Amino acid sequence: MTLPAPRLRRLSLSDYRSYAQARCEIDAQLVALVGENGAGKTNVLEALSLFSPGRGLRRAELGDCARRGGAGGFAVSIEMETDGAATQLGHGLTPEGERQFRIDRAPVGSARAFADHLRVLWLTPAMDGLFNGPAGERRRFLDRLALGVDADHGARVNKLERALRNRNRLLEDGVSDRRWLDATEQEIVALGVAVAAARRETVTRLTALIVTRESAFPWAEASIDGEIENMLAEAPALAVEEHFRQTLSATRRRDAAAGRTLTGPQTSDLLVRHGPKQEAARDCSTGEQKALLMGLTLAHARLVGEMTGKAPWLLLDEVAAHFDPKRREALFTELEALGGQVWMSGADPLLFASLRGRAEIFQVTPGKLTR
Repeated sequence: MTLPAPRLRRLSLSDYRSYAQARCEIDAQLVALVGENGAGKTNVLEALSLFSPGRGLRRAELGDCARRGGAGGFAVSIEMETDGAATQLGHGLTPEGERQFRIDRAPVGSARAFADHLRVLWLTPAMDGLFNGPAGERRRFLDRLALGVDADHGARVNKLERALRNRNRLLEDGVSDRRWLDATEQEIVALGVAVAAARRETVTRLTALIVTRESAFPWAEASIDGEIENMLAEAPALAVEEHFRQTLSATRRRDAAAGRTLTGPQTSDLLVRHGPKQEAARDCSTGEQKALLMGLTLAHARLVGEMTGKAPWLLLDEVAAHFDPKRREALFTELEALGGQVWMSGADPLLFASLRGRAEIFQVTPGKLTR
């Protein structure tokens, strides 16, 4: 079955990063941005990533996205088409620092509203060290996976983090009124179990999809190392919530001494193994890790399409250079098969030579996009 595939037809940037004013029209599924390092390729991908909830693929402060020497704000607008129906989406920041979101020029509350029209996924060079880096980076990656299929997941994660900070502060201040701690812990329990359940469901569905699909990239075995997530595999959510609540209540003194809450989904980790080699991803070579991460990204894009009913957009920053010509061509073939629009960047135009006639290629120079 062919999924509806939103297509970006026109992109406009105003005072965004290196772009004072830039506009381009697109009429292809695959789009490649080529140019020297620092020309502004990643800036375009970042602007598109902000049509997803959160802080985008760089996780930058929004004020940093405003062009230096500009008025202090920025605006990004896209015109997209899905099955013949046109929609205009926009996001921006006023010079006064007010975040703005619009759909067909009407204001909406947040980027969450964009999820009804499109889903945006990405892979960047900053993620190359995912398997060897700290657990917090893998949790963030895991939550982006869950957010792709559940647009409300990010809001729950943010609320959980705020509730945990509140509990830690109460413990640090030595608050003796149990009612304050009980109320805060009850909020943590409800949010924590919901976050853990969404993570677990995403990984379960992703694993099931991976084993049924062939790919030029190695298949991954993914699991979650987390007390709450693991308990949800054996017990109903209400029983897990009660256990979590009792644990938080019983460990207040320990957590006060540690300065943080030591139990909960904020301590979980994503475990990945190289399926064909049956080896932990962290022990694989750099090339194998990059191929494994690409395979996970492709599988996740397919999962998002199946669960949302729309093929997602995929932003791939400087990934083509990682692979030899044979695997690079296999990547392009798999990207075409996904059906969703794909934006890629690379410094070397030769990386995309085989896409001529199959993709639109833009030359990026400081402040300009030229077909």
